[in-house]
Amino acid sequence: MTPMSDTALRILTRVTHPHDVAGLSAEERTVLAEEIRQVIIGTVSMNGGHLAPSLGVVELTVALLAAFDPGRDKLVWDVGHQAYAYKILTGRQEEFHTLRTMGGLSGFPRPAESPYDHFGVGHSSTSISAALGLAMARDRKGEDHDVVAIIGDGSMTAGLAYEGLNQAGGWGGRLIVVLNDNEMSISKNVGALSLFLSRKLNQRWVKRLKKDMESWIGSLPYGGDLMGYVRRGEESFKSFFTPGMLFEAFRFNYLGPIDGHNTERLIEVFKEVKDIEGPVLVHVLTKKGRGYEPAESNPTYFHGVGCFEPETGLVEKPGVCAPSYTQVFGDALLAAAKADPRVMAITAAMPEGTGLSRFATELPERFVDVGICEQHAVTFAAGLAMAGFKPVVAIYSTFMQRSYDQIVHDVCLQELPVTFCLDRGGLVGEDGATHHGAFDISYLRHIPNLIFMAPGSEAELPAMLATALAHGGPAAIRYPRGAGVGLPVPRVVDPFPLGRGELVRQGSDALVVAIGSRVMPAVAAADALAAETGRDVAVFNARFIKPLPEAQLLELAGRYPLWLTVEENVLQGGFGSAVLEMLSDAGALAGLTVHRLGLPDDFVEHGAQKALRALCGIDQSGIKAALARLLKL
Repeated sequence: MTPMSDTALRILTRVTHPHDVAGLSAEERTVLAEEIRQVIIGTVSMNGGHLAPSLGVVELTVALLAAFDPGRDKLVWDVGHQAYAYKILTGRQEEFHTLRTMGGLSGFPRPAESPYDHFGVGHSSTSISAALGLAMARDRKGEDHDVVAIIGDGSMTAGLAYEGLNQAGGWGGRLIVVLNDNEMSISKNVGALSLFLSRKLNQRWVKRLKKDMESWIGSLPYGGDLMGYVRRGEESFKSFFTPGMLFEAFRFNYLGPIDGHNTERLIEVFKEVKDIEGPVLVHVLTKKGRGYEPAESNPTYFHGVGCFEPETGLVEKPGVCAPSYTQVFGDALLAAAKADPRVMAITAAMPEGTGLSRFATELPERFVDVGICEQHAVTFAAGLAMAGFKPVVAIYSTFMQRSYDQIVHDVCLQELPVTFCLDRGGLVGEDGATHHGAFDISYLRHIPNLIFMAPGSEAELPAMLATALAHGGPAAIRYPRGAGVGLPVPRVVDPFPLGRGELVRQGSDALVVAIGSRVMPAVAAADALAAETGRDVAVFNARFIKPLPEAQLLELAGRYPLWLTVEENVLQGGFGSAVLEMLSDAGALAGLTVHRLGLPDDFVEHGAQKALRALCGIDQSGIKAALARLLKL
């Protein structure tokens, strides 16, 4: 438990099993919700995490566990960062203080962590498809339990959610979808009339009556025409008063909107939907940050936040540090756009996270946030590029994976000038395996027509953006999460020559070929090794993953027989593999010993970036140790 949560938890300490929630009184459940908030705020203030979304679903979580049995029923959360209260109430209360720390609880649902986590999710919009699979499997196996998808916090903006709705509606089996609408403008709250209409029109006896009436009308002369008028009249009536027609079109029974902070009403509704045949969507209205004024006032900032002072919500500012790569990118893109009216910025629900807030404010007509729609973002950018613009698509590395097909077919195949800026390339830290940008070098470097760069410091990022925009074809830049290394960022930049790197440290005994975030640690490792052993290692900043600086590397192959490649990407198909392929194809491997250093063939767990890099052996100490092995020291 956190220090904040140690004080006067009257009800929560009695909830040792999910079943205990159902046995509480209405008054006790109200107290329970406030105690859960107390624990979440206390833990996130120390560990960081997704505060506002989690606070918004506390009553909803309590109601779900009062109405459903997670030991029997399947609950699928989406986005998974809404599941903090669920973790607390499903046997992880005593461990909750370890949230997002190395070896502690994950910040997302994880089946390996708990039998109550029925599907792992770290991104969004997957719950309906996954829950549909669980529901169909239930029916095929002759089982009888409920399957519930809890989707929200923007997840309904993605096409995958609608693909799941489409199949579920066509299938027609039992599936419950809870839409957590936290003011994301999917629909307006039209109040009690809407709730009354949707609830009454969907109760089981009403559905039986409708079927009997349809059968009787169908037996009359011209019954088919008459039924058409009846159905159109019902649909017009419901669509005028309720926001449910969209979901009714998918053949879902729609209930709502319902106050998502009224626990007892939610419990009543959830018990009702158990008896409804076919797929059901329960529309719930919640407020992000509920119960914590700083998060309610600024839900965007407290969506994913670092450590803060819980009493005030203020973040203690550390000493002066280098600007983040994200900030440098945002400033550079804004400057480029002011100089060239063809430059546009596109992101997928991450304007703050990708450094585009200033761009959106100063050049709103050239900024587009498409929502959580990475595939659409890329093809939309391709359309802009086809019409003569220079779109820059800024998306986290791990989420760019969703748009792989569009990158290949809609951009690179047509050689369109779209620039992909992959923030969070490499290990991101406490968000863990679902968020690490561990694969982008491997999944992008083999695509024809694409140039691919990674800056060795924040000072190189503006020049790489200039290179991409001047290229006239597809380009990608990957850069890490967090602060730069402290090098001054130039005000005036020129594009880099394509496929040219830089020897940033001279040496005679071995060569490190590094890319991106590992360049400066490689230099530091070489400096430390020289100070300790007198052995002198050269370091080459490749800058380009594609095209590789082939001429320079072949010249270096004639001078250094011992090589170490270093990258913050999985080794399989990564930068080191590209270097080996190039050397082999050029017939230059004879007489060379090449070791590769990078991320393992595994999903790296959550923890601080510094600790994870040390664990994977790619920090300064790990690089120095790898050099010692290479030099047989």
